[in-house]
Amino acid sequence: MNNDTVIVTGSKLTIDEVAQVAINGAKVGIAPEAQQKLTESREFVYELVNSNVPVYGFNTGVGANKDRKVEADYYNQFNVNMVRSHCVAVGPEASQAEVRAMIVIRLNTLLLGYTGMSPAIAYMYRDLLNHNITPVVPERGSIGEADIACLSHIALTMIGEGDAYYHGEKMPAKEALAKAGLEPIMLGPKDGLALVSSNALAAGQGALVLYELKKLIQLADMVYSFSLEAFKGNVSPLNEEINRVRRFRGQNESAAHVRKLLQDSYLWIPHIANALQDPLCFRCACHIHGAVRDSLHYLEELMDIQMNSSDDNPCVLINQNAIMSCGNFEVVNWTVAFEMLGIALSHLSRAACFRTIKLSSEHFTGLPRFLTPDPEHIIAFGTIQKPFTALDAEIRHLANPVSMDFYAVAGDIEDHCSNTPYVVQKTRKIVDNLYYILGIEAIHAAQACDLRQEKEFKLGIAGRVVHQKIREVIPFLAEDRNLTVDIANAYQLLKSGVLLHALNS
Repeated sequence: MNNDTVIVTGSKLTIDEVAQVAINGAKVGIAPEAQQKLTESREFVYELVNSNVPVYGFNTGVGANKDRKVEADYYNQFNVNMVRSHCVAVGPEASQAEVRAMIVIRLNTLLLGYTGMSPAIAYMYRDLLNHNITPVVPERGSIGEADIACLSHIALTMIGEGDAYYHGEKMPAKEALAKAGLEPIMLGPKDGLALVSSNALAAGQGALVLYELKKLIQLADMVYSFSLEAFKGNVSPLNEEINRVRRFRGQNESAAHVRKLLQDSYLWIPHIANALQDPLCFRCACHIHGAVRDSLHYLEELMDIQMNSSDDNPCVLINQNAIMSCGNFEVVNWTVAFEMLGIALSHLSRAACFRTIKLSSEHFTGLPRFLTPDPEHIIAFGTIQKPFTALDAEIRHLANPVSMDFYAVAGDIEDHCSNTPYVVQKTRKIVDNLYYILGIEAIHAAQACDLRQEKEFKLGIAGRVVHQKIREVIPFLAEDRNLTVDIANAYQLLKSGVLLHALNS
């Protein structure tokens, strides 16, 4: 745990702040004005409940049981039962970082004052984060119309049931709370529904996927620029004016970044390239990476809204003196944006695979086939084409849309969903596969660079970093060896952030 504190207000939470809390263990504080909103909305809830006005999830059942009245002396048991009955998710477990992301996002949306839950619950969210108590949350079982099947497991920890991690050690939740000096909470009207009914699971996992992707696209540019040097390719597609006339934001950002990465590279020597035009996997890389960037920009805007607005049903509207049923848990807009991003990443993956294949072809590079240092005795990179194309096939499958596949459930009243958690989890897997694919590309580029004998050969600022860091963990392939070890080392190198840190330091 570090000493940084993220102050949540309900309206200003960023993806970087979510990552700071979830991954780096930053503590969380609640803005005073947000605490006031919690108190006011809770007082308003009790006014309505005491007036015997039927309010969904307050003094009535939920789902198909919305027609059943809940008596005041049964509030606690009804809400406890709601939490228990909604614990229907299945494994594997979401990571502890992902659960922390879910908690801070849900806490933030509560602070807007549209939920009406007990302020004690918001403080419990804060205390779970600050005492490093992480509920065990199975990540599968939500169809995306609020993540009730999964988030109920966070609520279970709050009432002292189920399991949780305390400083990384798994134990009964009641024991974890006791170790931190916390008491299980008592649930009142609306509390159970507010605990289980939000999109915080998908939003939490989604925020961390986007955080990772913002690093991955930078790495993809680095590896591409290194491969272009190894390939002895053309820099003409990077020309600022050529990209400016096309006007796409992502394309121009990628091209500008790659131009910077190739500073001091031998590729800027006029007519140094092997051919007048390169294969499209090289020539159009910035356009493809730009499509990923454009998808990211679009999705980030939607995720910012998701993390800083209410997705509660019903919605507490003090200014209208009402609590109204709504569909604000519907997230199909940013779900399909995630699916668009997955498709764009599939294009990035395929281009990286083709570049890697081209780097092994003497016809394109002028280097020995499969980058062998000894064509008569060493096989080198012939067989390695199978795993990275297999991983790309997985990505192609994972990029298939699934948001439109659903049943009508809950007594036939919930007849739409978006499968948002699965969409996000598919994208998470795509990102993980890409670390392998880009890592293997970097291995090939490093080998090709070491085989080049041209006197003009000189790497740019990024190429020097990538080559050095690759060679620190993966030696030049001078003889055939177990390449599974090299692939794992390249994956870890890219995922660790070492390359970006070294480039920017």
